[in-house]
Amino acid sequence: MATLHVLFACILALLICSAAAAESYNKKNQVPAVFVFGDSLVDTGNNNYVHTIAKGNFPPYGRDFAGGRATGRFSNAKGVADYIAQVLGVKQLLPPYLDPSLDLQELLTGVCFASAGSGYDPRTPQKMFLSFFFSGFLDVKNAIPMMTQLNMFKEYIKRINASVGPERTQEIISQSAYIIFMGSNDLTNTYPTVDYRYTEESYTDLMISLALDFHKKLYEAGARRIGLVELPPTGCAPAIRSSQGGPRRECSESLNRRIRLFNSKLSLMVDQMNQELPGTKAVKFELYNHFVSLAENPAPYGIEEVKRGCCGTGNIESGVLCVVPGTCAAADKYLFFDSFHPTELAARILTYQTLSPPDLSKLF
Repeated sequence: MATLHVLFACILALLICSAAAAESYNKKNQVPAVFVFGDSLVDTGNNNYVHTIAKGNFPPYGRDFAGGRATGRFSNAKGVADYIAQVLGVKQLLPPYLDPSLDLQELLTGVCFASAGSGYDPRTPQKMFLSFFFSGFLDVKNAIPMMTQLNMFKEYIKRINASVGPERTQEIISQSAYIIFMGSNDLTNTYPTVDYRYTEESYTDLMISLALDFHKKLYEAGARRIGLVELPPTGCAPAIRSSQGGPRRECSESLNRRIRLFNSKLSLMVDQMNQELPGTKAVKFELYNHFVSLAENPAPYGIEEVKRGCCGTGNIESGVLCVVPGTCAAADKYLFFDSFHPTELAARILTYQTLSPPDLSKLF
């Protein structure tokens, strides 16, 4: 037991040193702002202001946040987007763009445009199919589509231009970091409903085509430092284990196979962006293997449960289903907070591992 305590202390010290090194590195290569686009894995509360059931602005979400406040993050406290802003040395929390209370300073240092339920495929934000444990689906109409997130960014540019003028606006837009974390909903929820029309190969090709179109338009709006985060092994999320993993609740290899296929094509797309878009510094950040490693060897980080979430039974509860009474006593002992989204601890570990200084240096 003493040996385990020493090992945990060493790993914790290593994680703290790694975070300190990343933050020190980014003070030297600091960006003026950070902008995040994506889905619920990085939504910091935009869906609070959208007519949809895909929200995380009620308990037990946010239970470990300052003041025990549910902010719209699908987490017990901070989420991945917050740690992206932190590792880039910009600020501790990344606010949702749709928050009407944002002041100018918050706007100037970056915001989140992500929306839970969104995807590259325009069909994805219209309905999130949860047929793997319901006979029908839950309607989450009005999740913010990817191109609408882009239009929100263009609106953002007009707002700050009116406040600080074109010269400073151009500096902020051209020098800031843009992080995109998108695609899990397409492969998890939409593909199974259209697989009669597409093979895994052709559907991931469609996703890449849509992603490339989005990133070209983002480039045209002024973005140059663009980071694309790999998709995690969503086939190992508790809800997928419950619906597709059999009696032993194993990971869904078919879903993870689709995700690996998309991730491999993402690498080629990043190469294409760097070749075709002058001045672009596009980087793919590896997440998949970091997630697998954490799930397979969680003990050094104090995590004990990787197959169930902290919320409710931990098997299927996410979003509105997370109101089921009874959550775990210590979220830090869990990889997942609900049946799809990581705890704050897991988000912090994975973000610092994914946005490591060697990979971040490629943005500069």
